[in-house]
Amino acid sequence: MKKLLTICAIGLAASLSEQAVALAQAPQPVPTVVPAPRAFATSTEHYEFLKALHNGGTRHTYESVPKWEGLWEPSYNNIALRGTSSVFFEGAMPAGLKAGGTVKEGVLSPEYEAAFKQRRENMLKYNEQPYDRLTTCEPAGMPRWLLEPYVREWVNTPDQSWWLNDLANDTRRVYINQEHKNIDGSHSPNGDSVGFWAGNKLIVHTVDVWPMDYFRGYPPTSNEFEAVEVYEKIVEPNGLERIVAQVTFYDKLGLAEPLNGVYTWIRAYKQEQAGYRMRHWDCNSAVQAKTENNETSIRLPGESQKSWLENRAPDLPPTLSGQTQTPGEADFDLNDMLEQTNQGNQQQ
Repeated sequence: MKKLLTICAIGLAASLSEQAVALAQAPQPVPTVVPAPRAFATSTEHYEFLKALHNGGTRHTYESVPKWEGLWEPSYNNIALRGTSSVFFEGAMPAGLKAGGTVKEGVLSPEYEAAFKQRRENMLKYNEQPYDRLTTCEPAGMPRWLLEPYVREWVNTPDQSWWLNDLANDTRRVYINQEHKNIDGSHSPNGDSVGFWAGNKLIVHTVDVWPMDYFRGYPPTSNEFEAVEVYEKIVEPNGLERIVAQVTFYDKLGLAEPLNGVYTWIRAYKQEQAGYRMRHWDCNSAVQAKTENNETSIRLPGESQKSWLENRAPDLPPTLSGQTQTPGEADFDLNDMLEQTNQGNQQQ
């Protein structure tokens, strides 16, 4: 009898496993973009409006806080790569990470639109972006975190929500029912995120982000980038689990006006069934480096010192505004600084 029950249990597990894989492979409905309820001058005004709309939010306990366990992989979005079109291109967007396509005008600010066109022009020779800042082990950061093609984990507690990206140990932390804090006054790759629950929805406000990008080969963002995100776990009619994020991006230097978008993730059933676990991401920047022609290469270090922007985004104009880590900083050429230091030492 024990053997029979074991066989039945194994058969049931296999059947459920096959169903899970089938769901993941089934045609998926395309989520629509839910824009901000009205126009807001700033992301803070937008976030505070939503907080007031929901009377300060829901105070969850460990028992009631929504559970989003499991592994999740990126799915449809309207920004880049996993969609039928992109807000940054006219008509069909280029396949994958390839060159080509027509840049849609009026989405970015004039300065950033010109920089994006320059980036796309630089891709033609290689049919891809020849150098990507992740080469030197930078995390994807925001907003690229939303789209990197690796699995995620969400861990929700009443006071914090931890969002783990398998790529580059890139973790976002959302502080629930708290105010923004930045005790050292500097920006960071994922910025500072606070949020509140509105029932089963998690509403997040992110500020103080490094200048990053939407994805490889896509427009850069500035150090004024901020975001309001609304997350919800849903179950499709066919049983497929999905996490949906309705986002509004604010960037007074990079965008012509706030940009609405949608990102989704689905359960990574195959990875779960294979027993996959997140490990430390071993990224050796001494091996993968940028060549003198601004290409990614596997070699020993030894490149000449350049400014922070030149090292991480050599295809952008060196004078592009908003590209220091934190607003108000001055970028510099390290060679010039060292030469000036040496001249001062010689005079002394």
